Amino acid sequence: MKILLAGASSAVGRPLIARLVKAGHEVWGMVRRVENASIIQELGARPVVGNALDRTEMFALLERVRPEAVIDQLTSLPSSPFDLAQRLPGDRVLRLAGGGNLHDAARAVGVRRYVQQSCGFYLNGEGGLATEDSRLRTEAPGGIGESARMYEMLERRVLGDGVMDGVALRYGFFYGPRTWYWPDGAFSLHVRKGEVPVIGAGRGVFSFIHVDDAAQATVAALEAPAGVYNVVDDQPTALSRWLPAYAAWVGADAPPHVDEADTVRHGGEESVYYQNSLSGACNRKAKALLGLEPARVPWLNV
Repeated sequence: MKILLAGASSAVGRPLIARLVKAGHEVWGMVRRVENASIIQELGARPVVGNALDRTEMFALLERVRPEAVIDQLTSLPSSPFDLAQRLPGDRVLRLAGGGNLHDAARAVGVRRYVQQSCGFYLNGEGGLATEDSRLRTEAPGGIGESARMYEMLERRVLGDGVMDGVALRYGFFYGPRTWYWPDGAFSLHVRKGEVPVIGAGRGVFSFIHVDDAAQATVAALEAPAGVYNVVDDQPTALSRWLPAYAAWVGADAPPHVDEADTVRHGGEESVYYQNSLSGACNRKAKALLGLEPARVPWLNV
């Protein structure tokens, strides 16, 4: 089918193009910067430069391409997670307003299926692993709650459309080439500098996903039943275990430990919540309906 991929040059967008092209789809890759167009072309897709925040431009672009499906991977994230707080407002505007323009334009030209990037790590598992029925942590402090509320709005938009078949893919934390969580990624740099401590018990459970596994599941979502899927790995692991293993994997010293109360006093409660309250997610549905077979997380298998 003919597919428009927004956010085509992202860490998941690149392996996604490769898999879509291999599957025989005609792929149009939308990028914001013209210098990224050559990357899209080299991967076998047709590049289009577009600004999702320009509503008129989105309607014109969709009218020209007239895809059968749209995959929304729009993000505006920093190169380092330490800069996330400063970038989150712009990221929310892009995903909500820009993605809204893209979604409305897709409806206007008769797109049949709309696949939306969502979040599999800000879910509330109520003491266990989160399922597709679990709610997002909209009550969480700081940027976690703001992001969770954004993802809730994105899911409501794509699943409540009533015209297009909507799919929300709740990805885990991305790892792999061009992500934060890779030997040459920004998170590894901070870990090597000893800047990422374990706060308190570090009991929060994290679910990751390799970008290539995320791409595989996204291709499958084009033809799977509409709805929500948790696209995460098989190894939900408490931070107290995975962070020291990650440090060893990238050749860093063991991370320091800091007290919860001291962290709250000096930096607020968000980082404490992040490390001690997150739930891992269950991938049973994605394995059954998307054929997900996630790779083993490399730092847990050293």
